[in-house]
Amino acid sequence: MPSVCFYFQVHQPFRLKHYTVFDRSETYFDDFKNAAICRKVANKCYLPANRLLLKNIKRHDGRFKVAFSITGVLLEQFHKYCPEVISTFDALAQTGCVEFLAETYYHSLSFLYSRNEFVDQINKHVETVQNLFGQTPRIFRNTELIYNNELANTIESTGRFDAIITEGADHILGHRNPNFVYRPPNCEKVKLLLKNYSLSDDIAFRFSNHNWKEYPLMAGKFAHWINRFNGNGNVINLFMDYETFGEHQWEDTGIFNFMEHLPEEVLKHPDNNFKTPTEVVETYDAVDVVDVPHIISWADTERDLSAWLGNAMQSNALHEVYQIEKLIKQARDERLIADWRKLQTSDHFYYMCTKYFADGDVHKYFNPYDSPYDSYINYMNVLSNLKRRCDNLTAEKTPTPV
Repeated sequence: MPSVCFYFQVHQPFRLKHYTVFDRSETYFDDFKNAAICRKVANKCYLPANRLLLKNIKRHDGRFKVAFSITGVLLEQFHKYCPEVISTFDALAQTGCVEFLAETYYHSLSFLYSRNEFVDQINKHVETVQNLFGQTPRIFRNTELIYNNELANTIESTGRFDAIITEGADHILGHRNPNFVYRPPNCEKVKLLLKNYSLSDDIAFRFSNHNWKEYPLMAGKFAHWINRFNGNGNVINLFMDYETFGEHQWEDTGIFNFMEHLPEEVLKHPDNNFKTPTEVVETYDAVDVVDVPHIISWADTERDLSAWLGNAMQSNALHEVYQIEKLIKQARDERLIADWRKLQTSDHFYYMCTKYFADGDVHKYFNPYDSPYDSYINYMNVLSNLKRRCDNLTAEKTPTPV
């Protein structure tokens, strides 16, 4: 009996405006561009996809279930630019068939640089989900599914979570497959849910590829592929960006029609069902320990950190933004801290990436820069101004010697 576990990442960053070394404005983010992109993606993806999922849940009497993690920075944009999206996510939450997961509020790489900031951002995200959707997340996903054993130990130490979801990378699984529940080493409570990247990417990346040997992908065919795991797996974890629906795969590809009919096709097999991540970890025991001493992610073909730390520009920018953490927090200025945290969003460093990657077209789609070098220069100009603000605030609050 394979349970199908759908999880969707929902994220858009606060993109920076063009900012030169001569600028002194304390407004760093491009409201016009962010509003335009947020509304565009809402109309092409979030609103129609949410309505479709709600329709499927009702049609199948609650047997169809999904999960989301929505970053805090996108939730802020929904409130500013298209609050109707929040209402559709709330309608999904009210069905009892949709689970909301926790992550870093700012979709940051803070785990790599500051454990205190990492935990603070998780707590902020959990509180936001509680306030908006009335759920306390029990499953954690790190930014871009970045994970290793140390992250598992950190998450277990919070006492908040039952499981972590991450990439089912071949080099960590060896002879095993991702269609079972696993456990990290030296963890008593936390379990692991691993993405079936082959089946996930069939939907997320290959769906509209006319050169793919399986094109066109129909719901019945995909359900047949799931059925093949009867007896050789407990759960098929289908993890992908929510923007797959209507944005990465446009409506005219048939992606919405595919998703509309998939639950019916999967449920035709009497042994199949849909479960949320929490239901999966409550239903299935861990079958083995998966040891991940080195960091993995779900990005690109390498499944590593090279998308964000593959060149000197990225390393320098990340080092500089976290180096000022203590000074920023000592300034005790809420707006300054919020701006600093928005500058941690991983997309800023992705835009600086110079390497070639197989799914590059997807990541370039919303890139506001002509080159990685433009991205780096713009980012560092903003960061320089942020540091100046911090220094000025600190100086104002420092008593003058008598």
